[in-house]
Amino acid sequence: MFNVTGILKRLVIGRAMRSEELHETLLPKRLALPVFASDPLSSVAYATQEILLVLTLGGLAYLHFAPWIAAAVVALMTVVVLSYRQVVHAYPSGGGSYEVVSTNLGPSAGLVVAASLLVDYVMTVAVSVASGVDNIISALPQLAPHRVLLAIGFVAALTATNLRGVRESGRAFAAPTYLFVGGVLIMVITGLVRCALGDAPVAESAGYGITAAPADADLAGPALLMLVLRAFSSGCTALTGVEAISNGVPAFRKPKSANAAATLAVMGITAVVLFVGVTALALITKVRITGDPCRLTGLTGSCSAYTQRTVIAQIAAAVFGGEHSLGFYLIQTVTALVLILAANTAFNGFPLLASILAQHRFLPHQLHNRGDRLAFSNGILALAIVACLLLWGFRANVTSLIHLYILGVFTSFTLSQLGMVRHWNGELRAEHAPARRRHHHTARVINTIGAVVTGLVLVIVLATKFTQGAWLAVLAAVVLWVMMRGIRRHYDVTSAELAVTDPKAELTSPSRVLAIVLVSTLHKPTLRALAYARALRPDRLEALTVSVDRDEAAALRGRWEEYGIEVPLKVIDSPYREVTRPVVEYVRSVRRESPRDIVAVIVPEYVVGHWWENLLHNQSALWLKNRLLFTPGVMVTSVPWQLTSAAHADRPAARAPGSVRRGEPRGPAPRRHR
Repeated sequence: MFNVTGILKRLVIGRAMRSEELHETLLPKRLALPVFASDPLSSVAYATQEILLVLTLGGLAYLHFAPWIAAAVVALMTVVVLSYRQVVHAYPSGGGSYEVVSTNLGPSAGLVVAASLLVDYVMTVAVSVASGVDNIISALPQLAPHRVLLAIGFVAALTATNLRGVRESGRAFAAPTYLFVGGVLIMVITGLVRCALGDAPVAESAGYGITAAPADADLAGPALLMLVLRAFSSGCTALTGVEAISNGVPAFRKPKSANAAATLAVMGITAVVLFVGVTALALITKVRITGDPCRLTGLTGSCSAYTQRTVIAQIAAAVFGGEHSLGFYLIQTVTALVLILAANTAFNGFPLLASILAQHRFLPHQLHNRGDRLAFSNGILALAIVACLLLWGFRANVTSLIHLYILGVFTSFTLSQLGMVRHWNGELRAEHAPARRRHHHTARVINTIGAVVTGLVLVIVLATKFTQGAWLAVLAAVVLWVMMRGIRRHYDVTSAELAVTDPKAELTSPSRVLAIVLVSTLHKPTLRALAYARALRPDRLEALTVSVDRDEAAALRGRWEEYGIEVPLKVIDSPYREVTRPVVEYVRSVRRESPRDIVAVIVPEYVVGHWWENLLHNQSALWLKNRLLFTPGVMVTSVPWQLTSAAHADRPAARAPGSVRRGEPRGPAPRRHR
């Protein structure tokens, strides 16, 4: 009989790896780039679109602000990348912003960063996958009704790939990421060359007009400034995922810090070039896009039935000669792939950060455990479940999800830069060499600029997005922060309670051991339990049964005497036919009479091989054990009796869960016998 579950697990995840093989999962720079930088690289597919969606709230009159907003985003990207290069050199252990802030600004501020990043990682998965599905629908509009199902299916595929390990996911995602970068670069170069030769490409929507939204028509003064700031904050989605490399430094090959810094620089330069190119082509091709298609003028047919293509889809169609051209389908394919795979940045960042938080006792310990493929499997699964719930709740709608986005990442940016400023202040106090002091001064200036700029952006994002849905992200981060403090408090209280204060007193033997064997009927399991109890040589041994039927109790006592069992049998009357309560009350009364004694309750129970057999046997033993476990000074021991069917279920997998961590050898586990 095959172990179907085990076979499926191996097909999806692959063979288990030994802990000593961890070094084999470390990443070279060429694989680290698609693993950790796919999110910021792919953000160029929708960052320009988000800027245009906000500016067109005022119609076409304010599109001339787009180049200046794009320039501000590029400047911000440059500052953030330079700042995080300082982080990966100063804190190479992989804590990233969380470690920087916790070390320099205190654990409470560190938890603010951790909570913000965890929320942002979830949003990264949801927004990236939803945006990828949007691009698929741009090429194949007939798939629009299946948007949510497609999104959840892609999250499931990403989860399975990441459960196979970081290196495996890097190999799987490298080609699509590099194809996207190459495809967009070719599109940008082709479009700019055509423009230089006097044959500027024109988007399919270039002939449409856009009616201003009623609340945003004829803006001036503060209202216009707020519109521009909203567009800027939306364009800042291009920066999401930049911090992931600083969190993932331990996953790089040696020299870890140098390789991480180099990857960060390549990511920054590539993202800036792609973002500038896409924004320039969007303006050259005169792309028209709006959140409500009914605000477009010049449409033929019903506006409610009109499906707008994404900005990058319209650019590709304009540059390569229409929506049926090979170039268009190539760009849409690689864009959809890389947007979906951009969620992989979160699938690496979230489990790593959750593992560090679990190690620091702010999250459950299980999140620090590595799975069979040495990935943090529990963190991967937790991220996937929450992201799927979010996609389902928001119907995989990018416009709805985007308002919850980027708030967490700019909280992390701002606090980490403040932490780095404090770090360099400490280094300068201890450093006297002129060359090193100049280096520290330069680094401090970079981080100071980063703190000021990202702090301003954080205020802008809060001011412009809070009422549009960002409040939900703030609430989630606050709840998570409170929960993590509560988990840490629980672990601290538990540790203090379990700490050994007086070893001699703790090792003092009890005055006596009183053993009680629970009896329901006289059969082989009962006799085995009695034999086991006698082998323990307790100071006092008795059997206990509950009488719910006097005739059955009398019959049991008669058989007890007939078999000549020397253990005294105590019968408790239960006029209301209860079993659990009389036993628990009796055991507790024995404990109260002899508080210095240990009461050992021995429970015989069946072991069956089929799930439905559990329904056919009384489950009173389970209830009894659950109640007795809450009684101090009472030890509960199960004496199993394996029925014949149990042999059918006794087929353990060759590599049981956790076997890698325990160092168990490969090969089938030995069979157990009664």
